[in-house]
Amino acid sequence: MTNVEEALNAVCVGADTATLGQVGARIQTVDASGLCAVRIAVPVPIAALQHQMREAVEATIRRVGRLPGAIEIIQRIGTHAPQPGVEPVANVRNLIAIASGKGGVGKSTTAVNLALALALDGAKVGVLDADIYGPSVPMMLGLSGRPDSPDGKSIEPMRAHGVEAMSIGLLVDNDTPMIWRGPMATSALTQLLTETRWGDLDYLIVDLPPGTGDIQLTLAQKIPVAGAVIVTTPQDIATLDARKALKMFEKVNVPVLGIVENMAVHTCSNCGHAEHLFGQGGGDRMAEQYGVPLLGSLPLEIGIREQGDAGRPIVVSDPDSAAGRAYRATAMRLAVELAKRPRVATPLSVSLLGQ
Repeated sequence: MTNVEEALNAVCVGADTATLGQVGARIQTVDASGLCAVRIAVPVPIAALQHQMREAVEATIRRVGRLPGAIEIIQRIGTHAPQPGVEPVANVRNLIAIASGKGGVGKSTTAVNLALALALDGAKVGVLDADIYGPSVPMMLGLSGRPDSPDGKSIEPMRAHGVEAMSIGLLVDNDTPMIWRGPMATSALTQLLTETRWGDLDYLIVDLPPGTGDIQLTLAQKIPVAGAVIVTTPQDIATLDARKALKMFEKVNVPVLGIVENMAVHTCSNCGHAEHLFGQGGGDRMAEQYGVPLLGSLPLEIGIREQGDAGRPIVVSDPDSAAGRAYRATAMRLAVELAKRPRVATPLSVSLLGQ
């Protein structure tokens, strides 16, 4: 490794504290005509980071006494190792489970906005609504109608705001209750996942139902999960249940990428007063106790609810708002934490094709 490559490994990925070296970026340098040309393959979404990273790379090259030549920064999101003993899902590199210990903490809103944030920053993303009994993703994404089945056996995912999506809510009427026992629900989840004709996805975000029941166990035991994210609100009663979800994933060897603290603070739209309606610091304390990162603290805002109900989540309708930026920063930290995980070896032929 050259001095330039060593220095570039210390460049931060966006505003995050993670460096190119920590996320396993591939750095190649070539000397040509007295200039140092650089090619960097970054394993996180970088659409919003290109200009910032290019400036940081140029400054780093100059700092080690070289002159920057051609600089190429590309995005290459790899496949990360799931729990042992499970088969991969076709076309899906990384399946991320979004879970909570209890309902009412905004898990589905968080899952949808994180998926849209990853897509906005350049990733290829899908959303699977695994809440068989209470699907809400179609409404949040503004989806209606029925998905196509070109061969009568598989289903085409529907698309909205740059992401693919599938939900039991797209296959039944809105007012039809799913009066199913656990095995039927888990079978439906498995079919939705494996019989959907997903495109080439970097991330498939799976919105789980709350709790630690049959569906969660099926996902953890039979489906390749690259990592899980636990959503909670700050108050003790919510983090108490969130701890159970976290421990469940630990027991089945699914890595927990971090915790998202939702509804952390409300800022009055009239006077600007900030108030912690559900307590303060619960996510921080839980993250510290279990040794996992706090990926983000998200606000409690009326716009998040209104835009979700309207089928245009806040990340799409107002990506540069305080709430939109909070979701995007949280999604980037999620991607960074996943990038730190062990990768699945890529066959040489596939690797060469991706150059």
